[in-house]
Amino acid sequence: MTKQINIYNTANSLTWAIILAILVPTTYSIIINKSYLLEWPLLSMYRTPIVFTVIADKTRLIFSCVVLFISANVLRFSKVYMHDDKFTNRFTILVILFILSINLLIFLPHIIILLLGWDGLGLVSFILVIYYQNSSSIAAAILTALTNRIGDVAILLSIALTLNQGHWLITNIYSSPWLYTQVILITCAAITKSAQIPFSRWLPAAIAAPTPVSALVHSSTLVTAGVFLLIRFYPILHLHPMFNQSLIIIATSTTFIAGLSANTECDFKKIVALSTLSQLGVIMYSLGINIPTLAYFHIVTHALFKALLFICVGTFINYHRHTQDLRWMGNLTNQLPSTISCIILANLALSGFPFLAGFYSKDIIIEYSLSTNFNIFILFITLFRLGLTAFYSMRATIVGIISPKLFIPFINIKEPSFIVNPIIMLSLRAVFIGSIMSWAFSDLLTFYSIIPIYLKLIPFNLIILGAIIGFYISIKTNKNFAILSKLPIINYLSCTIWFLVPLSTQFTIKLPIFITHKLLRSIDHGWFEYTSGQGINKTLVAISNKYIFNNPIYPSSYLSTSLTFSLISIILFYIFYYFNSLI
Repeated sequence: MTKQINIYNTANSLTWAIILAILVPTTYSIIINKSYLLEWPLLSMYRTPIVFTVIADKTRLIFSCVVLFISANVLRFSKVYMHDDKFTNRFTILVILFILSINLLIFLPHIIILLLGWDGLGLVSFILVIYYQNSSSIAAAILTALTNRIGDVAILLSIALTLNQGHWLITNIYSSPWLYTQVILITCAAITKSAQIPFSRWLPAAIAAPTPVSALVHSSTLVTAGVFLLIRFYPILHLHPMFNQSLIIIATSTTFIAGLSANTECDFKKIVALSTLSQLGVIMYSLGINIPTLAYFHIVTHALFKALLFICVGTFINYHRHTQDLRWMGNLTNQLPSTISCIILANLALSGFPFLAGFYSKDIIIEYSLSTNFNIFILFITLFRLGLTAFYSMRATIVGIISPKLFIPFINIKEPSFIVNPIIMLSLRAVFIGSIMSWAFSDLLTFYSIIPIYLKLIPFNLIILGAIIGFYISIKTNKNFAILSKLPIINYLSCTIWFLVPLSTQFTIKLPIFITHKLLRSIDHGWFEYTSGQGINKTLVAISNKYIFNNPIYPSSYLSTSLTFSLISIILFYIFYYFNSLI
């Protein structure tokens, strides 16, 4: 009898082995600062070669290491979170496919092969969001799949336009009459995958997936795929005169709306999802102000502390019978000391507290914005977002962790090694990754600006002010959110992400669903039932039965019936053949 393979242990060990194997070339590439291009010709189609190409440089290798490191820790955490699930093997295989898809997107510059990773992320994310197979997860999965499908179609159209240049490589795209169309299509694909306005609705809905999946989707895989695509295409996209301006407007709107919505949300996971949406706006904003290296820098730092934040939140949810409502949590400071310490550290890094991961990238973005001639309204929203981030981080900490909870307390809550080890390892990276990345990319981060000390202290003062206001309001409301209830219109706007939910989903799909329902009832369930093969067969059988029933029961009756219908079939065949030959 063959021994059954433990897929979880195999996948976990394999992930750690790949991390150790890839650390050597990553360290070497950082030291020598060189890129490697490997090509294998596969075939040629209409004088356009299809080549399997792999690009390895320090940016791609570092990002792959981060993805693998987060995935390994998420798999370890899922050992506890998915303990009672009957399909853990299926879940582990889907996570491995997720990792494979994002690595295809990282290393392969060939647009057709890149599409495998792009579509793989969309398909696997749909299966993972629908994992629990209830009504809410089905609705969220369909919304996620349909929204990302818009980006998939845009990528397919850009591939067709690239064919006119005689290749399918990102590195070889040059200026052409169709360049601006390609820029629009690639930008549309990126903002759908990164959930920017007006395609932001699917990201908060994707929290219907298990929390380990959210730690991957919202940190380093699906949501960063669109930004990573823009970074790789940036030399071409930057040629469009309106690209940077449009990206700044979209990113600022996304950041502002997501920050306001997170301050009125009661779902712990949705607050973290909205903070991801806000940070994606920051990354897009840094691309819009023409510093793509810093956008990549913030992707890496954000991935680590956001994965840490999701694992800590998943621990709270797991110990509260999978309840995600903040108002049913609290009083955990003495029961989960390691998790509480790490989530506070993650919130500080998220807010951009000095010398943590988020500080090294956010501070440079703010300094660059303050030292250039930017629109004062855009600059105000950029600074206001810092206070919003500290506000909702403090509010979630006070309401969901420190304040008394409203149901029977759990007794003897423990922190097993499958929880403590991942959060400690991610916490260490969240502390040191900013300084390490600033050293590794010191040759590219050449846009430091010299600004007065009072401008230098503006971000720090806004973080402290937002934290103080969040602390005061959270203490005063005491889980009842009484202050917010006095502003019902603002509260409703924030809870619906400023009418983005009805405008982007309900309003847009109501008419198409109504039309398709009528067509289904009148055509597919109507005329097609009678004119299709089954309908004709049913009609002929009914006629033949009636003919036989009304005639004497003799062998000649059956013979005459068969000959009659055979003759009718031959006549219909020749009529069809005749009209087909005329066409």
